Amino acid sequence: MKPVVVTGTPRAELDTVDALAGHGVATAHEAMDRTGYLGTALRPIQPGLRIGGTAVTALCWPGDNLMIHAAVEQCRPGDILVVTTTSPCTDGLFGELLATALRVRGVRGLITETGVRDVAELRALDFPVWSAAISAQGTVKATAGAVNVPITVGGQVVRPGDAILADDDGVLCVPRAEVARVLAAARARVAKEEAARQAFLAGELGLDRYDLRSTLERLGVRYLTAEQYAKETG
Repeated sequence: MKPVVVTGTPRAELDTVDALAGHGVATAHEAMDRTGYLGTALRPIQPGLRIGGTAVTALCWPGDNLMIHAAVEQCRPGDILVVTTTSPCTDGLFGELLATALRVRGVRGLITETGVRDVAELRALDFPVWSAAISAQGTVKATAGAVNVPITVGGQVVRPGDAILADDDGVLCVPRAEVARVLAAARARVAKEEAARQAFLAGELGLDRYDLRSTLERLGVRYLTAEQYAKETG
């Protein structure tokens, strides 16, 4: 890893990111052909929040949050800080003081594969955080890493300026060049789901709406009365 802080990185158009975030992670994930999900390990420390923004990335060494401090300077309104380490680490790399610094700069939240601490204070600040762990274990500030370089989170590549969406369903990364296309696909999906919702409210079954009866037949699923089943299995 080359120790570097990259400045002036281009971002996805924030208005488009905001519109996409409004549809939620699950819908956007489906609209992206089920790609970009950062995995089940990242969970919110406070439920019920939904955020979207543009990624500033920080690559740290385990037990060392030096590069998070360097990343704060590169953040601007609408950003979301995304943090990982060079090898697995659940130490509390982030807490209330760093959240205060980020809020002043208009940062919308933190996504980290590490741990966080000061959880009560973070909740009181209403600063959104998705993390892999909660840990009181502190850190040092001694080892150079990198800021605004591509990183891997949950097996997915996150590049600076990509769109980040997060809610109770998890975290999604949408490549910067794909945001407008994914938004259009998400809107189409929402319209399709609303039509299905109305049909279900009217009593229609998914088996009929999605032509699943033919699928069951193709898979050899048989319909038997209770008496027939008892006779065949008795």
